[in-house]
Amino acid sequence: MKEKDEDALNKDQNENIHQPHDKAYKFLLSSKRIFVELLQSFVHKGWVDRIDESNLTKMDKSYILQDFREKESDLVYQMQIKDRQIIFYVLMEMQSSVDFQMPYRLLLYMVEIWRDTLKNINGAEAARRDFKLPVIVPIVLYNGIGAWTACRSFRETLDHQEWFGDELLDFKYILINVHGYREEELMELSNLIGAVFLLERRPEIHAFMEQMERLTHVLEKLPADLFPLFQTWIKIVTNRGLSEKHRRRVIEIMDQFTEPKEVKMMISNLEKAFEDFESKAELRGELRGELRGELRGELRGELRGKLEGKSEVAKTMLEKGMDVFLIVELTGLSTEEIEKLRDLH
Repeated sequence: MKEKDEDALNKDQNENIHQPHDKAYKFLLSSKRIFVELLQSFVHKGWVDRIDESNLTKMDKSYILQDFREKESDLVYQMQIKDRQIIFYVLMEMQSSVDFQMPYRLLLYMVEIWRDTLKNINGAEAARRDFKLPVIVPIVLYNGIGAWTACRSFRETLDHQEWFGDELLDFKYILINVHGYREEELMELSNLIGAVFLLERRPEIHAFMEQMERLTHVLEKLPADLFPLFQTWIKIVTNRGLSEKHRRRVIEIMDQFTEPKEVKMMISNLEKAFEDFESKAELRGELRGELRGELRGELRGELRGKLEGKSEVAKTMLEKGMDVFLIVELTGLSTEEIEKLRDLH
């Protein structure tokens, strides 16, 4: 499990990713168990109660759209309800900023999934009277700081939609807003996804580590198979802004611990490492400042020396009655500077 996590982390670091936090969530929610935990914790719909890991399949295909070349659908899960032969899809889109075209983007993703469905069945089956396209449930996971202000339904994005009735296309997506839940609610969940949401609220490293300390009692009770997932998530979200050397140090610390009961020691070692990184950075800053000050002093001294030398030459030339304009040309001093020297002389 550790090797797989390490491979996933390296892949995350090397890929051209648009948002590190989005990528961290994508990694975490690629676990079927965590994905079900997310739905059960934050999507209060009847169909969620019927879902478990055994009837879930993660679709490896990415639906990249021509109109959104820099974006792709993050996660698509195919689900089958246990007591009924109903296959449907859950489309999960991760967002760290408000996207006002979200309903339109989701529509395009859904059309792509349906188009792919039709492409992969024979024409006779698709032509049957009782043939139905699969249900797709669109969900947006938003972890931005500000409020989510984009339209929640597709119909709201249509100009003068109020003039029309049911003939207009419409759907509404489910919004999971990381910052939209009270801290007490997330603490009460006592699960990994609740802990991640709480940690997500405090991205600054000192606040992040303080929050992790507060969550020690939750993290110590994590199922053993989820602990490596949590560790890899920590590696991804804490390595931004760190040098390669410091990243390696964080990974070394994390890999020393293999069980949830060791989480307190893991947090303590991480805190010490980040304090060490910070103190060394401050020391480097002080040394740079001293060197910069010394260099500036030396340059000022050199310039002052050169100017004083030029002034002495100009004085001598004035004493010999040489033309001011010739002195300007030979010394590089301005006319005003030479006139001042003449007055002083």
